Amino acid sequence: MFDIDISELSKRSGVQASALRFYEEKGLIASTGRRGLKRLFAPQTAERLALIALGRASGFSLDEIATMLDGPDIDRDRLRAKAEDLDRRIEQLTRMRDGLRHAADCKVPQLMDCPHFLRIVKVAGARRRYRAEAL
Repeated sequence: MFDIDISELSKRSGVQASALRFYEEKGLIASTGRRGLKRLFAPQTAERLALIALGRASGFSLDEIATMLDGPDIDRDRLRAKAEDLDRRIEQLTRMRDGLRHAADCKVPQLMDCPHFLRIVKVAGARRRYRAEAL
């Protein structure tokens, strides 16, 4: 297959050309050369960009992704650790969602008079550890 230029790769992948140049600078992708002023990339670069997008959606930094893609195989322990982080985040988000639904459906005239809602607020505040100066 023939190499594609940066604008074609951008169209195929949905990644802006400026991001592609940045990814190349970070060592996440590599161009194969140039056609005039345009960088050329192997068509398989679109698959690598899909991996990068998956990593970003999972919460990995670009540096972490670069490290994982650098070797012959992806660090599976790191993937497991990120999956555990995502599980914890999902639990937090589920509790927040349930709290918001309770607040929206609560029959108490003043929400701050609802004991259940006050428990939710207290737990959320304790997790954030707000300081008096910050408020």
